Amino acid sequence: MQSRPERLGVSRRRHARGKVPKLSGRGACPVRHRARIVYGWANLYRSQIKEGESYRKLRPTYAIWLLGQTLLADEPEYAHEFRLRDQHGRVFLDHGGIWLLELSKFAADAVQTEEQRWLTFFNEAERLDEDALPVWMQTHEMRRAMSTLKAFSEQEHAYHAYQARQDYLREQQSIQLEFEDLRAEVEQARAAVERERAAAVQARATAEDERAAKEQERAAKEQAQAAAEQAHASTKQARAAAEQERAAKEEALAENERLKRLLADQSAPSGPGTR
Repeated sequence: MQSRPERLGVSRRRHARGKVPKLSGRGACPVRHRARIVYGWANLYRSQIKEGESYRKLRPTYAIWLLGQTLLADEPEYAHEFRLRDQHGRVFLDHGGIWLLELSKFAADAVQTEEQRWLTFFNEAERLDEDALPVWMQTHEMRRAMSTLKAFSEQEHAYHAYQARQDYLREQQSIQLEFEDLRAEVEQARAAVERERAAAVQARATAEDERAAKEQERAAKEQAQAAAEQAHASTKQARAAAEQERAAKEEALAENERLKRLLADQSAPSGPGTR
């Protein structure tokens, strides 16, 4: 990421048909900069008129972005054209558009067309020696383009520096927002972990309470069973004691009966043959 990206080409210069081109070269263009590209075109289009002026003064505006890195990774083409169209391909207003040229996808062994000439120029301009230009640069347009690169006014440099600064600030703000979103996600994840930990502690405490309750219930059952067994033993002992007492009473009654019979036999009178 570059805080002051280098630009190649001419910005805000009207050509013969009254259209406003914008050529920009970038060292890198992450995916999140798509909105930035649209914003740049919209800002350039809006800047054509001042407050109170008629919309008729607006002219087609073309934003041409030269990208040093790949922006549309799923598209094999290096050149992309975007306009205001509906879903059927009908143009809403033919007032320019956005052109993306992904220089990282462009490769030409030999310069044969004007398009190849310009793209090669944008790829290699900073390495060209104005006093020893290659054969493919030996045209009036290419020499003029080379002169234009050298002849940027201080005002244009200041404009680019300002735009670069604004881009940098917006980029930093985007990074800050992404960082804040990430931090919020981390906080949410941490809170979720804390909730899960608290729930686990609560579940463990509930399980301990249930285990203690079961232990108490088991102990109560054991105590009840012991009491029942003790009561059964007491009942059995009482029954045995009652049996012994009954047997003793029966034995005593039987002894009384025997003694009564014995006394009766002794008390009976003697017969005629006795003396």
